[in-house]
Amino acid sequence: MESTQIDVHEDQILRILCREGRISIQELSERIGLSPTPVARRIRHLEERGIITGYTALIDEAALGFEVSVFVSVQLDKQIDKALEEFEAAVKLMPEVVDCWLMTGNRDYLLRIATRSLSTFETFLTGKLTKISGVSNIESSIPIRRVKMGIARTP
Repeated sequence: MESTQIDVHEDQILRILCREGRISIQELSERIGLSPTPVARRIRHLEERGIITGYTALIDEAALGFEVSVFVSVQLDKQIDKALEEFEAAVKLMPEVVDCWLMTGNRDYLLRIATRSLSTFETFLTGKLTKISGVSNIESSIPIRRVKMGIARTP
């Protein structure tokens, strides 16, 4: 496996791309003090090494009407491969589930759910999530406000 060590220019590239993903190679090169060709080469190398995994648009969920986020901890009745696979396959089909993490500790999964309202969250919870085979316990937490937002940690 190739080292994940990065140099000062790659660090600068990552920091700028995290804030300004649509910046041009030309502008990026001017900001970090390298010509465009080496900057493009470094970006390509970061992609090939799997450090940059893709590009995306950040979407304001509330502007689309998804004003309620809920964090949901899920405990399964059995922690066997088949139960984990079935749960994961089910939540991958649910658009309300924005993030799903397999966890350590007393809960098996942590999900972030985005819905239009508390009543649509209730419909999701009672009509979909509790219907997944093997779910034995669910605990929900509603965030008051986001204090910090990040997509990925940079060096």
